Amino acid sequence: MTDPTAPRPPAPSPAERARTIAAIGGRATLSPSVSDERITPVLHHVHPDGGVSVLLAADHPVVATAWQAPRGELATMVELTDAAPVPLREPVRGLLWISGWLRAISDDEARALALTIAEQRPDPRLLDVGHGAALLHLAPAALVLADAEGTHPIPVPAFTTATPDPFAAHEAAWLRHLELSHTDVVGALTRHLPDELRGGHVRPLGLDRYGLRLRVESPHADHDVRLAFTRPVRTNEELGLELRKLVGCPFLAAQR
Repeated sequence: MTDPTAPRPPAPSPAERARTIAAIGGRATLSPSVSDERITPVLHHVHPDGGVSVLLAADHPVVATAWQAPRGELATMVELTDAAPVPLREPVRGLLWISGWLRAISDDEARALALTIAEQRPDPRLLDVGHGAALLHLAPAALVLADAEGTHPIPVPAFTTATPDPFAAHEAAWLRHLELSHTDVVGALTRHLPDELRGGHVRPLGLDRYGLRLRVESPHADHDVRLAFTRPVRTNEELGLELRKLVGCPFLAAQR
């Protein structure tokens, strides 16, 4: 059996993992304190300072409620879901909760904010700001990350100074390619699993500068396993070298 007291392999910091979830985009829902409803915005964008801009239909009740609220602010939580890029029976890899104050903003401020977002994330839906859509902004007060590594409160300054994983933009495509076209590689890695996990359905789950993660779907439970690189990587060349080492002689630790 895997020793639960054994040191975990190196992994990105909680703040870095949170920044990565924010950068990937994923699915977002809003939970204003004045309602039990979970709202899916038309579009959302997390800024480097942890603030969240959300686009809603101009006639959405939350828009009017924000304008009418004391100081024009609503206590709100934004939930960001990090979903696996390959189909899994339990697809959620992590959750990031950003709580703070959601406020409605003037048309001029909204248009300026939309331009700022478009510089980082061009999206034609931003053209609807002021024309049937309203842009609101949440100022962050607290962030919490929950994933396979644990649950971690993240100070706003730590989130601000962290950077997303360098492979975040390409991770999904690479893992899907590994799943569909390189089952031999996945098969080569399975021989390094702990004995109690062999025989399960092994799927590529995640990739970051510290290593590769696998999901083992067993009949009664799922297990996430991290295969650590010999060193953190930053370039595609370094990544390719470490993946080849991993297939030949992986450094393994399991997370239960």
